[in-house]
Amino acid sequence: MIRKILIANRGEIAVRIIRACKELGIKTAAIYSEADIGSLHTILADESYLIGSAPSSQSYLNKEKIIQLAKEINADAIHPGYGFLSENSDFIKMVEESGIKFIGPSSKSVEMMGSKTAARSLMQKHKVPIVPGTTEPIKTVSEGLSFADEIGFPVLIKASAGGGGKGMRKVFSKDEFDSAFESTKREALKAFGNDDVYIEKLIENPKHIEVQIIADEFGNYRHLFERECSIQRRHQKIIEESPSAFLDDLTRKAITEAAVNAAKACNYFNAGTIEFLMDKDKKFYFLEMNTRLQVEHPVTELVTGIDLVREQIMIASGEKISFEQKDIQQNGVAIECRVYAEDSSQGFLPSTGKLKLYKEPSGPNVRVDSGVMVNSEITVHYDPMISKLICWGKNRDEVISRSLRALDEYYIGGVSTNISFLKFILNRKEFRESSHNINSVEQKFLKEFEEQTQNISDNENEIAAAILSAYLKSKVKQKVTSDIYITNKWRDLLYE
Repeated sequence: MIRKILIANRGEIAVRIIRACKELGIKTAAIYSEADIGSLHTILADESYLIGSAPSSQSYLNKEKIIQLAKEINADAIHPGYGFLSENSDFIKMVEESGIKFIGPSSKSVEMMGSKTAARSLMQKHKVPIVPGTTEPIKTVSEGLSFADEIGFPVLIKASAGGGGKGMRKVFSKDEFDSAFESTKREALKAFGNDDVYIEKLIENPKHIEVQIIADEFGNYRHLFERECSIQRRHQKIIEESPSAFLDDLTRKAITEAAVNAAKACNYFNAGTIEFLMDKDKKFYFLEMNTRLQVEHPVTELVTGIDLVREQIMIASGEKISFEQKDIQQNGVAIECRVYAEDSSQGFLPSTGKLKLYKEPSGPNVRVDSGVMVNSEITVHYDPMISKLICWGKNRDEVISRSLRALDEYYIGGVSTNISFLKFILNRKEFRESSHNINSVEQKFLKEFEEQTQNISDNENEIAAAILSAYLKSKVKQKVTSDIYITNKWRDLLYE
């Protein structure tokens, strides 16, 4: 059994891993940068070590220093969380060669799935449906244009080594192809150090459906059903849910079987996610594999009752998966809302600053995963996510109502947040009917939200600003109470 785990990450995912380790009686070692001194994960861990200065390249991405530290403190294993080094096959191979256990898949599996073109080719060989497109990088404009003509516009030009919505261009006609091809290659080289690009048919207005899989090192594979992640802005997920209200039982059976086949194709073990695009006719196509734990894993935990982080650790310890496929059922509905430090009045730019007030919601079937507390600082160095709100309900209507109630109970001062936008989306007819798709936010919801927020008059904004100014000057850490009735929209301005 693993006795000590070094957590090569920060924030809420580091806290999540620490809690799972404590329940298993495993000691934890946290790393932190100079910007994260005193962060919640450093307080909760049994041991904490300064790994470098604020920039990720000098701290959380310092492969050699992290592995050396793990050796020095006699850590048996390293858990990468998500982001940073979690899908870096070179880092995983270094961990494997050091004799320390990596809590995740093998470096070989990650390498196989890391290249989008190689992954597409592999899926095609194993009869997993893929979006029509190339399985090898396109080298020249003329080659790309010829293929685009063959499958028909519109198409997507995508970075082979890409991810997170970077290195991607939609092309609707021949006239746009040349400039889109060159700009995608430049962005791919800058972001990933690799300018290989490939072409896919653009599936217009699809759903984003992903399947959670888990496997052990004895060849046992399980799926934990699907999540829908179609609420996205700039290709980044904002709201996720499980199960998807769009799927019927036959489609669910087909897509989960395809996901397991995809995992088997690369001899995968530990937790992973197979992502698909699904069109209006419920035809689905392989998008990519995320060879790690996902940000949205809690919605799967709430509807299946399986602790994914605990399962990850036990599999890395040499255990078999603790459950059979027939034992897993979808119970109720869960929704996750990602609460970001963003200024909705400034195009959702990251909002930095110290959390002068931070109160999380609570109540039945409400879970909050966070890595912050009062006086925590949101900096320019890392992702501006403050926390994740995950709610469960017997049905979709109940969980939407619970999520709205819980979002109302957040009180955050010192930075702007996207809470009002999250509430706006949950109230949209398209979301409630599950008729939304991955383009709904940018094509419809953002415009409607901007129109709504502009309805606050200048006078009301001045009053809200005055209340905020008075509040921040005080030392009071409680909700403002006075003879003045503060409307919801004023209160949102005050606490965001």
